[in-house]
Amino acid sequence: MKESKQPNLNGEVLRRGETIPCREYDPELWFAERPEQVEFAKTLCGTCPLRVECLAGALERREPWGVWGGHLVVDGAVVAYKRGRGRPRKQPVAA
Repeated sequence: MKESKQPNLNGEVLRRGETIPCREYDPELWFAERPEQVEFAKTLCGTCPLRVECLAGALERREPWGVWGGHLVVDGAVVAYKRGRGRPRKQPVAA
């Protein structure tokens, strides 16, 4: 088995008494279908002391999807926002 040479940042953060949002909230939130839930997860990541390492790890592993380090990752790449389900409307909705 290959040993990791990376420090245990998770343990260090917990020893300092800092919180990791993905450990405090429902894990499903980081893999939500609804765009507003995805945006909420991204906001929560903004306070996480591990967000840079989290995103770097997700990109290295080419995570298929989810919120990692405050960014939405789809097919191993960062995307700006989560599209709603279905095809986009051809005409704007009348207000």
